[in-house]
Amino acid sequence: MRGCAGLALIAAISVFLAACATVERPAPAPAPVDDRYVVQTGDTLYSISFRRGLDYHDVARWNGIGNDYRIAVGQRLVLHPPGVAVPTPVVRAPPSLVRKAAPPSASPTPQLPPVPVTEPPVWSWPADGRALGTITQPLGGLGLRIGGEVGAPVRAAAAGRVVYVGAGLRAYGLLVIVKHDETWLTAYGYNREVRVKEGDRVQTGDTIASMGEGPAHEPMLYFEIRRNGKPIDPLQALPPRG
Repeated sequence: MRGCAGLALIAAISVFLAACATVERPAPAPAPVDDRYVVQTGDTLYSISFRRGLDYHDVARWNGIGNDYRIAVGQRLVLHPPGVAVPTPVVRAPPSLVRKAAPPSASPTPQLPPVPVTEPPVWSWPADGRALGTITQPLGGLGLRIGGEVGAPVRAAAAGRVVYVGAGLRAYGLLVIVKHDETWLTAYGYNREVRVKEGDRVQTGDTIASMGEGPAHEPMLYFEIRRNGKPIDPLQALPPRG
């Protein structure tokens, strides 16, 4: 009998330890979403905003940047409105660990003045080649591919100022960005060489670059039109061809 009692005690202890081993523990807290950016060599406020799909006016306002939109290497930029928390993934605790918390006090969301939307410029085609269709870029851009020949002229689609020249945006190749007014930007990618520099004023039809090759080594221009940082379909904006 003593042997049976001993076995029963050992079995009871084993069940208890197994139950303890399966107690649910809270999941580790998720890492916060990266909502800041450190300015690198070659960056401009326009290129950073372009890469994130943000309106450069907003980024300037959130960081107290003046109307010259000048930034410095090493400067830390906030990429969301002040006072607005960046969402993080929700991790639900097991029901046994959930405690009731007092409701958070209501606080007004800061209202940012809207950026006025201006009428679009009268666009012209930036290259003579055949439209090969639109494509969505990994960075969120929606652009038009225009075929042609390597070295063919790439022209400004409207008058404006060159605000970025470089190859720092992945999937765009050698890129030119032209600011037309406080609302509209155009971008010209896959260039072989660029004939303008940042700060240059250009007129509609001015040659700003020469056509290079796309990802498949096919001669083409990649062209975007952005309104307040958001891309629109260039085929809906450009005039029809005869």
